[in-house]
Amino acid sequence: MHTGENHSQCKVCQKSFRRKSYLTEHMNIHTGEKPFQCSECQKSFRVKASLYQHALTHSVEKHYQCSECPKHFKLKSLLTAHVRFHTGEKPYQCSECQKCFSDKKILTKHSRTHTLVKRYQCTECDKCFSEKSSLTQHIRTHTGEKPFQCSECPKDFQLKSLLTAHVRFHTGEKPYQCSECQKCFSDKKRLTKHSRTHTWVKRYQCTECDKCFSEKSTLTQHIRTHTGEKPYQCSECHKCFRQKSNLTEHIKIHTGEKPYQCSECQICVRQKRDLTQHIRIHTGEKPYQCSECHKCFSQKSNLTTHIKIHTGEKPYQCSECQICFSVKDSLIQHIRIHTGEKPYQCSECQKCFIKKYNLTDHVKIHTREKKLSVL
Repeated sequence: MHTGENHSQCKVCQKSFRRKSYLTEHMNIHTGEKPFQCSECQKSFRVKASLYQHALTHSVEKHYQCSECPKHFKLKSLLTAHVRFHTGEKPYQCSECQKCFSDKKILTKHSRTHTLVKRYQCTECDKCFSEKSSLTQHIRTHTGEKPFQCSECPKDFQLKSLLTAHVRFHTGEKPYQCSECQKCFSDKKRLTKHSRTHTWVKRYQCTECDKCFSEKSTLTQHIRTHTGEKPYQCSECHKCFRQKSNLTEHIKIHTGEKPYQCSECQICVRQKRDLTQHIRIHTGEKPYQCSECHKCFSQKSNLTTHIKIHTGEKPYQCSECQICFSVKDSLIQHIRIHTGEKPYQCSECQKCFIKKYNLTDHVKIHTREKKLSVL
């Protein structure tokens, strides 16, 4: 444990620094100030080190190109290490536990878990770490500091690895390929999770419906469909969600963030899947086909709804009159007949309607009237 005296303390989050210059740069996180500007492209940064790292992209040529993907590298050794992500080669083995690694530095770091005492302790929660860098990363979970910023969108990250993975959503790069089915992924963790679908038994079983899962976390999420638990709450409107990812997407409604842009028409959307669906408008792609009549659809949900025409399935029942529907939206609209709810209001005459398309038809009356008055 280190007991060196900290001379400068942040008044906002109480984080301490050995030098006043470090505190000055740290304060930019709280103020949002970015005083360090690139002379080449005028991009600004909160920390001088980030500017220095960015400047290399202008000054250093990357002569070494990967033959598998579009990535370039300034050093041959970096290309060699990168290629191993494609080949799956892991030549560096730990002598203690026989675990293998693609990079010698990663093996060196791993080896310390067998030999080093965890001498770096967090002053907030007393958790200990064998490396100072691990403690630094951990402390950010307490301070909320996110020093790594995406150059494409306003998102910040606590770890550089998270930023690297995030950037691939903008570039479309998917360097991790499944050796079984050749499906590609932007993140190594997602590949690892996917790989289990080929090799693992589904050993986690739901006690309510006997459905089985290959991962415990997936079972935990599934159980919430039975209990109704929604542990993730929006701080803006207090709406609750079963999954953290759903809350993350919902928050974009409040922030107005739309990080995914169509290269054809420049329209921006909040979710990647929305962009994927939108692009099919331009390409005309309809990858979902009905096995009964061979009709094709651009969205899986539309195919699911269509299939009910063949099966006659109507799983959504009105509790008032017991009439059944094949589509949930149809049930929601029907229930308004009983409740009298008319959520769609005309901005011209304030008349209200049960269905949105009724409002759309009604608005045309005002449009025609305006055209006639001009004549």
